[in-house]
Amino acid sequence: MTIHIEDLTFDVIIGLLDFERVTAQKVIINLETSYIYKENIFVNYADIVTLIQKNLEEKQYILLEDALLGLKTQLHTQFPQLQTLSIKISKPDIISHCRVSLSDKWIL
Repeated sequence: MTIHIEDLTFDVIIGLLDFERVTAQKVIINLETSYIYKENIFVNYADIVTLIQKNLEEKQYILLEDALLGLKTQLHTQFPQLQTLSIKISKPDIISHCRVSLSDKWIL
């Protein structure tokens, strides 16, 4: 089975620049993860959404790279049945004429 979480959007403190450390900005998270479904043993996508938002709000990462790795570690710890994971974090408002994103993929 594959879970797709698309365009999860919320405001969070994230970034390296001075103003990013004091003013929350919009991030957009896209995630794809796979697992083997067996007789009502499943991964609750609502729990994944909650974990992502809570992690980013609490950690207030400076670098998107660290945010990606932190999310990967926490998701894999919380949901060890995950087999693959792809996460993309976008900052749509940091540059006026484009959306900036960083992503990575893992086989767990």
